Amino acid sequence: MTTPGVRPEPADADWARRAAGLLAADRAAEAATPLVRLSLPGVPAVPVYVKDESARTTGSVKYRFARSLVLAAVVRGAVRRGTRLVEATGGNLAVAEAHVARMLGLPFTAVVPARSAPDRLARIVERGGAVHRVDPPPAVYDHAERLARRVGGHYLDCLSTLGPAIDADLDNGVPGLADEILHDLAARGRPAPAWIVTGVGTGATSRAIGRYLRRYGHATRLAVVDAENSAYFPGWVTGTRDYGTGMPSRIEGIGRPRMEPAFDPDVVDLVIPVPDASGVAAMRVLARVLGVPAGPSTGACLWGACHLAHRMIRAGESGAVVLVAADGPGPYRRTFYDDDWLAGKGWDLAAATRRLERFVTTGDWGV
Repeated sequence: MTTPGVRPEPADADWARRAAGLLAADRAAEAATPLVRLSLPGVPAVPVYVKDESARTTGSVKYRFARSLVLAAVVRGAVRRGTRLVEATGGNLAVAEAHVARMLGLPFTAVVPARSAPDRLARIVERGGAVHRVDPPPAVYDHAERLARRVGGHYLDCLSTLGPAIDADLDNGVPGLADEILHDLAARGRPAPAWIVTGVGTGATSRAIGRYLRRYGHATRLAVVDAENSAYFPGWVTGTRDYGTGMPSRIEGIGRPRMEPAFDPDVVDLVIPVPDASGVAAMRVLARVLGVPAGPSTGACLWGACHLAHRMIRAGESGAVVLVAADGPGPYRRTFYDDDWLAGKGWDLAAATRRLERFVTTGDWGV
């Protein structure tokens, strides 16, 4: 029964309200991820912590961003009941978006490069998504947009929409990763860290952390680690926001052939280029020696954190360094953790491994 003179709301408005409420409730119920202090007897003056984002619902830091992306699309009316969500990536973000889509009863398709590893794509399918292979790899974006248009779906277009979604969360006071790190340390009776270290792929994580630190006047500095062939380090150093290399990164999760729109160089205090072999060696040391198994981007973050700890010790500075573990080891068992696969890449991990192990025990970074 309707009230005379009042036009009933369309069914989509009721669905959107319930969908937004479901995502907001999921965010409110989400527990903080672990903050683990690494055992580094060689550097007792600079505590190094790992913020383990592999404990998120879909196993990576991307879950919080996927939820924000979809929520923003629902709120502005771009996603309605039954809308197919389409994305142009086969990585952790696609896994997270597939999970969020399933929460809302929506179909999801990830448009991916044809040569994507089967293990990566299986994670999307396990979350209820579909995959559409495309060749050559740069064509995934156009194909995703056309597919969404053809089926009457919505192209999430993460590379363009992540930045505004992150900014909206910050404007609305939604607790984020930086806020959680500071709260974790305060609960242990420790001050804010001297540095937070994260990888840079889409640019979302560094944007969210850096803009939070700047908005609220925290003294904590932000460092990002970058891979070989990537545009971020040379672009940041030269101040060239449209810098491009045209070359793909070999380290999953970090590095891009161009500086993506979500990346905000103005809130980054330091970009640390990490040789690919060094990051992979650090990933393995982190798992084998320090007891925190994670992916290769986290290995690069460990390398960057050790560089910063060494620099702080030499300068007589104090404070903690917190590195963000973007994901766990699961997706990389047959690649970065496989000796035969690594041999095929031609990476020699021996020198970097020795350097890290020496730093852990003696504090000697060997430079």
